Amino acid sequence: MQINNRWLDDLARVASGALGVAAGVKGEVEALLRQRFERILTDMDLVGREEFEAVKAMAAKARTEQEALAEKVARLEAAQAKAPAVTGAKGGRKTSATPKTPPSRE
Repeated sequence: MQINNRWLDDLARVASGALGVAAGVKGEVEALLRQRFERILTDMDLVGREEFEAVKAMAAKARTEQEALAEKVARLEAAQAKAPAVTGAKGGRKTSATPKTPPSRE
């Protein structure tokens, strides 16, 4: 019976040692894979979450401002269409929005 117990004890030690080695190998493999993935992601030049969220907020703000400006332009165009044409002092002609250049002195 002593021989069987000793043999089982030896077998248990070998098995626990093998499990310890397997756990160590697992840890090393995980560390190596993590390093490789980090290197690949760094080489891909991906954007971080914080930077992405900041740009997303800026884009949303710009979109809101653009929509407000589009509404303002539409209101101004509608008001311009309803307003009577501006006439000049002479002959009822429309005045030009750009100033005329004075005649040359030659």
